[in-house]
Amino acid sequence: MTITIENEASEELLTAMNKLIPQLSSSTPQMDAQTLKAYLEQPGVYLFVARSDAEPDQGAIVGMSTLATFRLPTGLRAWVEDVVVDGAARGQGIGQRLVDAMVAYGQEIHAKSIDLTSRPSREAANRLYQRSGFVLRETNVYRYHG
Repeated sequence: MTITIENEASEELLTAMNKLIPQLSSSTPQMDAQTLKAYLEQPGVYLFVARSDAEPDQGAIVGMSTLATFRLPTGLRAWVEDVVVDGAARGQGIGQRLVDAMVAYGQEIHAKSIDLTSRPSREAANRLYQRSGFVLRETNVYRYHG
């Protein structure tokens, strides 16, 4: 398994993302080339991509995740988002490798914290994050709907 940070838009990446995103969110529309390019060009946003080492899919994109970073008066912060592994490739440690790569990169750039949220119903994802060293925080998360 190879994990890389992708910063170049390509037809291959667009196709893979349009296959993976619906496995994460059924309400998110398909991405077009312009949207992909704009996403990759954002400062402080890093797309981690997992590529298969196994035949016959060697080199195929089988997972992805995003690490978003931002500087606040209290320091550089990082946020994990959109961790998804293709259904056919689950159970092989790909999600773990993606999370480990994001954590390592966050530490490398001296992020003061690395946070994420995960619905309680996503039991496998929650176990993954706990195995990776994430600890449940006592906090309220609010979303503005006005």
